[in-house]
Amino acid sequence: MAFDRIGLQTMASAVAACFLAMSFDRAFADPSFSRQPLDEFLVQHCAGCHADGADEGGFDLDKLGDDLSDPATFHRWVRIFDRVRLGEMPPEDAEPVPADDIASLVRTLEPSLHQAHSAAKGTVLRRLNRREYSNTINDIFGTQIDLVPRLPEDGRSHEFDNVGEALGLSMVHLQQYLDAADAVIDAATAKTAERPEVTTIEASYAQTREGEKFIGSLWKQLPDGSVVFFKRLGYPTGMLRGSDVKQPGRYRIRITGYAHQSDRPVTIRVGGTSFARGSEKPTYGYAELPPLDDNDGRPTTIEMTANIGHRYMIEIDPWILDKGILDKGIMDTGITNTGEIDLASYNLRKQGVEGYPGPGVAITKVQLIGPILESFPSRGHELLYRNFTRTPKPKRKHRDQEFELTSDDPIAAARQTLTDIATIALRRPVPGNEVSRYVDLFAGQLEQGESMESSLRTATAAIFCSPDFLFLQENDRWLDDHAIAARLSYFLTRTAPDADLRRAAAAGSLANDPDELLRQTRRLLDDPRNERFVIDFCDAWLNLRDIEFTSPDQQLFPEYDEFLQYSMLGETRAFVTHLIDRNLPVTNVVRSDFAMLNERLANHYGINGVRGPQLRPVSLPTDSLRGGLLSQGAVLKVSANGTNTSPVVRGVYVMERILADPPQPPPPSVPGVEPDIRGATTLRELLDRHRDLDSCRACHAKIDPPGFALECFNPIGGYREWFRSLGEGEKVTVEVNGRKVRYRRGPPVDATGALADGTRFDGFQKFRDLLADQPRVLATALVTKLLTFATGREMGFSDRPMIARIVDRTANDGYRVRDLIEQVVLSEAFRHR
Repeated sequence: MAFDRIGLQTMASAVAACFLAMSFDRAFADPSFSRQPLDEFLVQHCAGCHADGADEGGFDLDKLGDDLSDPATFHRWVRIFDRVRLGEMPPEDAEPVPADDIASLVRTLEPSLHQAHSAAKGTVLRRLNRREYSNTINDIFGTQIDLVPRLPEDGRSHEFDNVGEALGLSMVHLQQYLDAADAVIDAATAKTAERPEVTTIEASYAQTREGEKFIGSLWKQLPDGSVVFFKRLGYPTGMLRGSDVKQPGRYRIRITGYAHQSDRPVTIRVGGTSFARGSEKPTYGYAELPPLDDNDGRPTTIEMTANIGHRYMIEIDPWILDKGILDKGIMDTGITNTGEIDLASYNLRKQGVEGYPGPGVAITKVQLIGPILESFPSRGHELLYRNFTRTPKPKRKHRDQEFELTSDDPIAAARQTLTDIATIALRRPVPGNEVSRYVDLFAGQLEQGESMESSLRTATAAIFCSPDFLFLQENDRWLDDHAIAARLSYFLTRTAPDADLRRAAAAGSLANDPDELLRQTRRLLDDPRNERFVIDFCDAWLNLRDIEFTSPDQQLFPEYDEFLQYSMLGETRAFVTHLIDRNLPVTNVVRSDFAMLNERLANHYGINGVRGPQLRPVSLPTDSLRGGLLSQGAVLKVSANGTNTSPVVRGVYVMERILADPPQPPPPSVPGVEPDIRGATTLRELLDRHRDLDSCRACHAKIDPPGFALECFNPIGGYREWFRSLGEGEKVTVEVNGRKVRYRRGPPVDATGALADGTRFDGFQKFRDLLADQPRVLATALVTKLLTFATGREMGFSDRPMIARIVDRTANDGYRVRDLIEQVVLSEAFRHR
């Protein structure tokens, strides 16, 4: 594509100028603000700890300004308002403040804070983040290219990466948007005149180089030609030569095989691998193969579909349940079990496969059928070329098929095509003068000698690099129908509005008809693309995107594996989906009578009776530790590191993400509390001394309790009664994958504590019950997170009454999750810039 000839630098300058012109002023308004009555309160009740040189908690009233147009000053006054109103300040050991004085401060300060924030709030012109960009352009053209790794990482405002203030624009963005658009347009354009034939690639391990080398030593071949793997040994892997695809795309994967030397099904991981340097190893899914006896003596064929990249091969790994290993892996509960299998017999490299009695998986053959095309030509091809004639040129030997684009009136044809594309891409009707700039670009490319097809593709790419596409257009205080349609679609399906939503916007029935807006909301909640909402929202809200940020120490947590991590992510996403689909009360966020489990998670959690890799709702006994988000492995892993847990980190996590009550950052002069990685001293002991500091006591009274309650869970989400240590303590030995792993039994876990109001709890379950007894608090927190994600701006002081109204409207039915989402969409914040 000759797009660089129009001058990328000139285009970048134009986009930047447009961005600045369309951005909104974020300075706080300066309402009338009377300090005198407030100063009287502060001098009488607060100055002893926060003035005249005293600055407990890093808060110095002598430096407190009164200009609410300054965001820092505004937030300090909000902090005063909240701490006094909630009774957190002055502290318990200070002289009590008369209720009339508190009420007077609230009456005086609240209107000023509300006015200042209300005048300043509004969604900054918000750029599509990289996932939204990828979803949108792929959906428009009917392609399936993962563009996210090709685009710059997005900034975050707190946990969210779709908040306008954090999403900048640079020359790097523009160049990579151009490359991404070029790749999608190229993928959407048919390379042949006839529909490509669907091919079947068939391969067998017995006919590979690895089969010739390892059959008889580490692999076993059966009389029917199947090759048996007993477990993954590192090398050889389950890579299957001959299964590599020449044409990337979506394929149906068919695997025929059965469980060997097992009376129950064996689970396999199905993934991809490539010889390309730096290539990733995607997991396409997990499935199970039953014994021959379960299928009338015949092998079973399982199927799944996946997007497979160029020259990627199938890789199959068995996951063999070893009860002995798993029981020993949770020895920190005091449970001991020698298991069902002699661990020594697992050393296949020494004993060989012929006499090995353990379970394995026999793979007969693998087939890849595809690429599977949604249509031919693609909808993107039709969108691009339907107003032209595209004919194949005479084919030259050893060259790809070439085509020629023709038209009796190329300018008129280009205008119609670019209008159609712009209307979908820009999410609104596009007037002729706007389309003309792209038509002029098309004509200019023709004049420079470019082909008609190249010129059309260049003009199309320009649309997907324009500010009208990159930024959601929300120019009026009250959003028009098209802006509401875009906001709703990017909220619930993470892409541009579909045809149904565009028709509703064109009819003017979204801004003024709550029933139609609610109908569209319910339709999108039931749309298969709503899975994107669950993934993106959970990744941000619960920080699941960082699940691979740390790797658990294999000396301390040898039972952690890829299947467990895969299942952890699936558990949390399936749980949130279940809450929405069944419209369950918000209390399930912290306490539910079910969990979404498969066999791997159930064994990790010590729950019996769950077989197979499929996640499904499993009823829990009333005394179970599991149920709710806080006991899920993914949440517990991302709130810890690979070696130890911190009550402070987990406490802050619960406050920020579950209660939407982020604590103040520590004063700069106070050092952080670092854990003793040798396990000789628990963080609780260190925190007891830390809280003796006057500057730390108040915040830690709120932060530490949830962190202490979660101490009964280790960094990978397993239950524990004592810490694992690499320092002092009783030696513990476990055997995993044929190797012995040693660590030590550290100090006992203490998961008791007391809330800031003095209410005590004797462990995680009691703490969880205390949270579940506050459904309104949980609903308010979830609504706050949903509104931030939906509108692309942080909620603030003046949003509090509106959030309370949303919560009020769901109170009679128990603050149900789907109801909360629907009320978020109907709220003034959603329909207001």
